[in-house]
Amino acid sequence: MNTPTLENNRVKLSLLTLNNYSEILKIGQQENLVLYSPSKIATPEDLKNYAETAVTAYQNETVIPFIVFDKQTNAYAGTTRFAHIDWHNKVLHIGWTWIGHEFQGTGLNMNMKFLMLQYAFEVLKFDKVEFRADERNIASRKAIEKIGGTLEGLLRKDMLMLDGFKRSSCCYGILIEEWPAIKTTTFKDFE
Repeated sequence: MNTPTLENNRVKLSLLTLNNYSEILKIGQQENLVLYSPSKIATPEDLKNYAETAVTAYQNETVIPFIVFDKQTNAYAGTTRFAHIDWHNKVLHIGWTWIGHEFQGTGLNMNMKFLMLQYAFEVLKFDKVEFRADERNIASRKAIEKIGGTLEGLLRKDMLMLDGFKRSSCCYGILIEEWPAIKTTTFKDFE
């Protein structure tokens, strides 16, 4: 699989590997960083396992994991990925996104999402991009809605969390035919 480096003047997304995941070890240890996620990243061993899982899925061509570099602060900020890549049906998910608290609310995530959506629709020529968020995670849900995601439904009690809670996931989507309008309105200043 040809792995892109997605980049603009604010952010650089490059392949997350076992050689670079340690750049985000300290960020992974921030308190309540992945509060609404079943991912374990808080210890060096947890983060290594997280990266190994992503690399294996990448080798199977079902995931493209990225490490996030914030050009504004000249620092690694976290990670994100394309996942559940369905090459036949041309549908993928954007998710597994976590960036350090100091990067949240700075516009970094919007730049990341622009580059990923642009790549999914304009280079991969996928028909749909999906997002999932814990129904309790209002901040993530609002962020998905801000970039044009349409709420398509609720998967009730579909994911087991680390604390044993069975979460319900809100399913959002953006269709390729919606992308031109989203690109010229929501992301008009991002190219």
